[in-house]
Amino acid sequence: MRHNKKFNHLGRTASHRKAMLSNMACSLIKHKRISTTLAKAKALRVYVEPLLTKAKEDTTASRRLVFSQLKDKTVVTELFRDVAVKIADRPGGYTRILRTGFRLGDAAEMCIIELVDYNENMLKDKAPKKAARTRRSSKKATAAAETPVAAAEEAPATEAPAQEEKAAE
Repeated sequence: MRHNKKFNHLGRTASHRKAMLSNMACSLIKHKRISTTLAKAKALRVYVEPLLTKAKEDTTASRRLVFSQLKDKTVVTELFRDVAVKIADRPGGYTRILRTGFRLGDAAEMCIIELVDYNENMLKDKAPKKAARTRRSSKKATAAAETPVAAAEEAPATEAPAQEEKAAE
């Protein structure tokens, strides 16, 4: 029975897994996006999101807790200085996993894991999004709304030449 065995061991010893996740977290914070297998990305998300939450509060204690897991001074500095400022208002979900297909050699499912607030392409697509329309209400509402607007636009156009004629007399 596999009771209380919740996380993926990734086919590695505990020390190897700990070192690998620490290195992958450092790479993710440094480069903002890395390519890896889906299983490693899911394990990395569980590992790195609590670190990002701790980085929102810039105290000596939280810096020491994060440094004890990452072991890279420059990455910890970048995390607390740059990344934490960008994710300060986000209540969680700091990473995004995008599947990219299967690896050629062993058909492992590959993906890209990235920090959500650093992908400018995804942030731009959200802004011009329109509200969803329903069929019935939109036909009646738009038809009723367009007719008074169209009549209002035409009315000043017909009155303007009449005023010009009066001014010319």
